[in-house]
Amino acid sequence: MRRRRAAPRPLTQPRSPVISVRVRLLFFVCAVACLASARGLAAPRPNVVIILADDLGRADLGYAGSDIRTPNLDRLAATGVRLERFYACPVCSPTRAGLMTGRWPIRYGLMRTVIPPWSAFGLPAEERTLAEWLAPAGYARRGIFGKWHLGHARRAMLPPQRGFTHFYGHYNGAIDYFTHLREGETDWHRNNETVKEEGYATDLLAREAVRFVNESPADAPYLLYLPFNAPHSPYQAKPDDLARYPERQGNRRIYAAMVDAMDQAIGRVLDAIAARPDADNTLVLFLSDNGGNLPVASNRPWRDGKFSVYEGGIRVAALARWPAGGLTGGRVCAEPMGYIDVVPTVLGVAGVKPEATARPLDGRDVLAAMQGKAPAPRRPWFSYFAPGDTECAAVTLENWKLVLTGGAVLAATPDAASKIELFDLGADPAEARNLAASEPDRVAELRALLADFGRLQQTGVTAYAEGRRGFKAPKDWVIRD
Repeated sequence: MRRRRAAPRPLTQPRSPVISVRVRLLFFVCAVACLASARGLAAPRPNVVIILADDLGRADLGYAGSDIRTPNLDRLAATGVRLERFYACPVCSPTRAGLMTGRWPIRYGLMRTVIPPWSAFGLPAEERTLAEWLAPAGYARRGIFGKWHLGHARRAMLPPQRGFTHFYGHYNGAIDYFTHLREGETDWHRNNETVKEEGYATDLLAREAVRFVNESPADAPYLLYLPFNAPHSPYQAKPDDLARYPERQGNRRIYAAMVDAMDQAIGRVLDAIAARPDADNTLVLFLSDNGGNLPVASNRPWRDGKFSVYEGGIRVAALARWPAGGLTGGRVCAEPMGYIDVVPTVLGVAGVKPEATARPLDGRDVLAAMQGKAPAPRRPWFSYFAPGDTECAAVTLENWKLVLTGGAVLAATPDAASKIELFDLGADPAEARNLAASEPDRVAELRALLADFGRLQQTGVTAYAEGRRGFKAPKDWVIRD
């Protein structure tokens, strides 16, 4: 009897119900991921860390060839992106204002000079800070540790009332690094309360920043703003740091030790970030609030320094690192950008779209320029400083830069005695050759831009010294109003 041939075995066996469910789940996850990618949905929002130095010379960093030890900032430069054409203001309060708002400080009266201890002026409540922008976007922890310098006359001006959940530091600039005094009173606070504790200011600020990083949950983004007072005067350093610079003399030696101490402090913060599982999704920005103060600091090869609208006063050291966002590898970005671009750039990476308001952002999202994917937007860049009767202003458009020095330099018809200078930064980055006489049409074009910018100036903006005579600081800088 002939046997029947068995039916051929199927090439694949029937899947078990468990395996089938797993496969379908895998397909579902992949489909969702593809859909999210197609729709441009954002990855987890990054942590944002902004570190601000005060009066740091652009050339006073190890990676720039300085003898000052800055291994941690060198590491940030080597693993991130060097922003070689990053602009700030000639002095600190205006930079801090634009850094927090993304708007030209001239719009709200904060571009003329710094806020001194005796001033009743500050960042207007109508101006939204970066912390206030990020609060509804899932950034539940928003800390500032350091120098505020955006107003202290009323309680409503202080950081806890301007969107920050954590504040530790000082209201004014130029505090004593060891006693934390300004104008004879303790200017050292935790949230809205004055605290008295011993320690070198730079170290204390880093300690609190590290604690903030360590205590932040890994499943939610945070904002950390670390504006050091260092290396601003008064020139005060710890003996161990001074001992590293025996070849330097006087304030230059102390300044070097202060920069060294700040770098050590930054290193502790960077180490805390690196120890977290979300380290790669942390955007770190480092910059100085203005150029270094001559002759203590060095801004080479740029001309001049703090208090000046020449490149040495406004073109500052700046670095960015965000591994998940492509800001890595030690690249050099030579695209022009600056302090007012920080807010729109951070809002972009955080997935926040600013609504159309009567207070539009002046800065631009420059992430693509930082990444090397696109040029920075073409636009004029303005600088202005007017602590008294003599003013200075500059406008840069691409490589052409106009500098005016004298009286009422932002007026449509400036003082006839004003000094007029025109530089081609492409051919003359040191601003040594004045081309104003040979380029009258370009001078006229740039002067018109300055005049338009000047129309944004608020009325009644006081000079730096106004209100100084007879001023007495409140006890322990307690602000009750």
